[in-house]
Order: sequence, then structure tokens, then C-alpha cells
Amino acid sequence: MDLKSIRVLLNPDLTPNKWYNILHEIGCEIPPPILPNGKPIEKHLLEKLFARELVRQEFSSEEYIVIPEDVREVYVELGRPTPLVRAVRLERILDTPARIYYKYEGVYPTGSHKLNTAIAQVYYNMVEGVERVVTETGAGQWGTALSLAGAIFNVKVRVFMVKSSYIQKPYRRILMELYGAEVYPSPSSITSFGRRILSEDPDNPGSLGIAISEAIEDVMNNDNSKYCLGSVLNHVLLHQTIIGLEAKKQMEIIGEYPDYIVGCVGGGSNFAGISYPFIKDKLKGKSSIEFIAVESKACPTLTRGVYTYDYGDTARLTPLLKMYTIGHKYSVPPIHAGGLRYHGCAPTLSLLVSKGIVKPVAYGQREVFKAAHIFALAEGIVPAPESAHAVKAVIDLALKAKKRREKVTILFNLSGHGLLDMQGYLEYLEGKLADYEPKNIDLSYLPKIKT
Repeated sequence: MDLKSIRVLLNPDLTPNKWYNILHEIGCEIPPPILPNGKPIEKHLLEKLFARELVRQEFSSEEYIVIPEDVREVYVELGRPTPLVRAVRLERILDTPARIYYKYEGVYPTGSHKLNTAIAQVYYNMVEGVERVVTETGAGQWGTALSLAGAIFNVKVRVFMVKSSYIQKPYRRILMELYGAEVYPSPSSITSFGRRILSEDPDNPGSLGIAISEAIEDVMNNDNSKYCLGSVLNHVLLHQTIIGLEAKKQMEIIGEYPDYIVGCVGGGSNFAGISYPFIKDKLKGKSSIEFIAVESKACPTLTRGVYTYDYGDTARLTPLLKMYTIGHKYSVPPIHAGGLRYHGCAPTLSLLVSKGIVKPVAYGQREVFKAAHIFALAEGIVPAPESAHAVKAVIDLALKAKKRREKVTILFNLSGHGLLDMQGYLEYLEGKLADYEPKNIDLSYLPKIKT
């Protein structure tokens, strides 16, 4: 086997200088964010929350958006381009004819892909003179990334961390604080919404929807603060496409092209990052790739939700977004894949799922950790619990290829390592890992919107 095809590295000079914008292809089909009265939200209202350039990118239909050189320089300094690796030992263990490749984003100092948008968002806020950015975080990868970006550009950071993750993953919190951020368990006592939740349910484990509400309330009550979001909106997914753009170049170098592309899905950022530059090919009729979005059975947004307008947060402070949702009141169980504990999904990805371009699947927590264990034994990398969902789907695809004797090529996004997620792996090894799957999901309260 050619060693150059096992670990494909790009020269830093080949780091993409533009992000790919999926709205160029599907923007006319995306229902706009709206107010409760059904009217589209005006951009100046979003500028109260986000940096102006980020709002511009959110609605842009340009095919490519230039990456500022200062952002690109930080990308390279911190680890881009990231490696494309062939999982040779995993292929051998599975005895499959499939060729398995993963784009490894865990080489970043914070251990996940989240820095791709954190660097960009904090940079644009810094340029506009914003003193402090505020956000939420589930498992902690996003909060950690924003905290480091804040340290790099000298912008203060406040993070509302979902309480179950705050307890399960104390080292994530410590890392954020080392980078200079303030971190609060959500629901917290420093916002009126957090206090209301705690008065009704003192043991509430929190959710991304609650943490988003607290972050937005905090920004609305403080001058010269802006909100940063780790997933869902288009400008966030746009920044992550650097992953897929690099992967395309790397696969071209070794003469490969994927039959399958796999990624885990919470809000949709890492899946979009690896897939959107390839989905462009499919939308133009140039490929027949199958795209598989993997979520948790505990939060089955794409597999059991409905495609409709819903609020992006629990307190209903955000505009309504047309997306797959299991309802903004859904109480997500405290699974270890904190980044997958979101009730909705990115509007662009939701549209692609509704059109059948992306296929969603869901797995339980125990089978996901078992797959991660197999991957760790084979490849030496312990996947983040979120990324482990993608690993499970890849193993299933590889075993199907073995049964059918098909020489397919599988590409997936190993979006982060799990070295700060050892509590989940300890519970797995001790046989204490719980599975969660809702029997019924009440969607009767969702707003009835006439657009």
C-alpha cells in the first residue's frame, strides 16, 4: 500500500482561502427566519445579537466567501490543514473491502472542529469593537473553542454550559477558564429565565435550548456584548466547509472520491462542514454520493421530528426557523454526547433531508460507545461521543459492503477526540451506560404559523 495514501497531508499554503456557501445552490428554497406574526425578520434586528458581517454572511448568496487573511493565519497556526487518514487497521479488523477515510479535526488544541467558526466569529466581533461575546455549549467543545478564540483576539467570553455536561465534563470547564472565560452551569441563577427554570425544577439537567435562551438574555441586557452560535445558522455552517474543501483536495491527490459521506448531527455544523462541498456536486448532477447524518436516539430530531417552524431556544427569544424539530420544550436526557442534545437542526440541512438528499439515522448510546471502543482499538484515537455516532454508522456501512463484496469508499468526519470525555467511557467499561429513547414526543404545542 502506498504510504502517501494512508495519511494525506496538505501544505499550509493550500489551506482554502474561501468558504463554500450552500445558499448559492439552495438559498431560494430556504424558508426565511420569521417573527411569531409570520413576517420575515429584518436584518437590523439580528444585528442586535450578531456582528454585522456575520449577519451579511447569513443571508449571502455568494458561492464563495473570502476568508480574512488574519483568520486563515490562525487556522494554520493552530493545525490546519487537518489530516485525511485511511483507517487501515479498522478495515482489517472488520475484514471489509470498503476503504474508510476520516478527516481528523481533533488535532486542534481544543480537540474539535469548533475552532473553524469560533476563530471567524470572534475575529469579526473584534473588528467591530465588541468587548465581550456570549454563548452556550453542550459537551463543551464549542465553549472551549470560543474561549481560545477570545484569548487570541483579546475579546472577553462568557459561556452558559448545559448543567449535565458541566457536571460530567469538569475538565472542559477548567480548559475554558484557563483560556480566560467565565463559565456558568445552565440553567443558572444569573438570568431571569435560568432562575425561573430552577424554581420550577431545581434538578433540571439543562439543554442547549435553555442555554441558548440564557445567552441571548444576557446579551440583550448588556451593552457592547454580542452572541456567538456554535451551529444551526448558515454563517456557522459556512465556516465549517473548510473541512470538506480540504478533504476534496486530499482525495483528489490520491485519486479517490467517496461513495458515502457520514457525520454526526446535533445542530448540523460538523456534518455540513464535511458534506456541503460534496453536496454541491450532487446538486449539480456530478455525483451519486450517499450522505448519512447520524443522530442520537435520545434526541431524534431528524428521524422522529417534524419539518416545521419552531423556536431555536426554550424561552422563545429567537426568531422561528423552518427546521426539523422535536419541540423547543423537549427535555433531552443527559447523554454523554452533549453536542447532540439539541431539539432542532440547521435550516439548510433540514431542507436537504426533506428533499431526500441527506439520509438520517439514529443510534443508542451503548451501541455508539461500543463502536467507539472498536475504533480506539484499531486506530488508537478515542472519538468524542458525538463523533462516535458517525463511527457506528461507518462500521455498519463497512460490514454491509463486506456482505455484498462491494469495494466502496467511505469518508467521515472524526470531528473531535474524546480525551476529556472519560466519564462516559468509564461508565461504558463498567457496564453502567444508560440508553435513552423517548416513547412519545409531544409536538401539539408547536406554533401554527401562516407565512
